Amino acid sequence: MRMLILGGSGLLGAELLRQARTQGTAAIGTYVHAPAPIASVGWRQLDLRDRAGTIEMTRDIRPDVVINAAYRQSDWATTADGAANAASAAAAADAHLVLVSSDAVFSGSGSPYSEEAFPDPITPYGAAKAAAETAVRAITPAATIIRTSLIISSDGSSEHERRAHAAVHGHGQLFVDDVRCPVHVIDLAAAILELAAASRSGMHHLAGPEPVSRHKLGCLIALRDGLDANLIQAGQRALMPVPGPLDVRLDSTVTQRLINTNLRGPSAFLAASG
Repeated sequence: MRMLILGGSGLLGAELLRQARTQGTAAIGTYVHAPAPIASVGWRQLDLRDRAGTIEMTRDIRPDVVINAAYRQSDWATTADGAANAASAAAAADAHLVLVSSDAVFSGSGSPYSEEAFPDPITPYGAAKAAAETAVRAITPAATIIRTSLIISSDGSSEHERRAHAAVHGHGQLFVDDVRCPVHVIDLAAAILELAAASRSGMHHLAGPEPVSRHKLGCLIALRDGLDANLIQAGQRALMPVPGPLDVRLDSTVTQRLINTNLRGPSAFLAASG
C-alpha cells in the first residue's frame, strides 16, 4: 500500500509516518516549512491551500490512501478549504481519503457525543472543522472521517504538555470545568492506520475512554514528568469572556469494537509514560 500523509510534520502526522514505515508501508509526508526527522520517509513540500498544486502532487504520487492530518486553528483556508482540496485530490487520484477532524465541532451542550451527533460548533476552529467534514462527505462519500480529542505525546511535544509545564511555572491556569477525552498519539495513529487499511467509510470517533478536565490532565502530565502538580493554578473556563465549549466527551465505543488498538485514558498512558 502506498500512503500520502498531509501534515506529516505535525505531531500526529509524524507518528502516522513512523508507524506506517514500521509496518512496511510506502509513506510520503507533506510539510509547509520543514520535514520531521524521520528516516526512510519521502517528503514533499505542500501548501494545502493550493488546490491545483495539491491535486497535481497527489496524482503524481498515486497513493492508495490519503490521510489529511493537516490543520491550523486560526486559518480557515487550511482547515476547511484545504480539506476540500485534499478530497478533490484524493478523488482525482482514485485514493481512499481519511480526514482527521476534532471534537471542536461540538458545543458541549449534548455530551457524550456519538458518531451520529450533528455538529453544532461555537468557535471558528470548530466551524472550520465542521465545514471540512461537510466538504469531504460531498466530494468523497466513501471517505473515513475521524473525530478525536486532545492528543498527548510521550516526550512533552504536544501543546497540552507544554501548557501543563508552563502552568507549573506560574504561566497561565488550567480549567477544572473544561472536560475532554484525551488520547495518546501512539494509540490514535495506530487506530487511524487500522481504519485506513480497512477503508472503513463514514464517521468514527477515536478518543480516550476517560473524560478529564484540562486541570486534571495537566496534573497527570506534571506528575509523569516529575513536577509539582500543586503549583498548577485552577481556573474556570465558564468565567472567561468567551468561554467556548466546556464538557465535550466523544463516545468512541462503537469504533473501538471495530479495531484492535486499545485507546487508553490519560490515567493509564501518562502513568506508563506512553
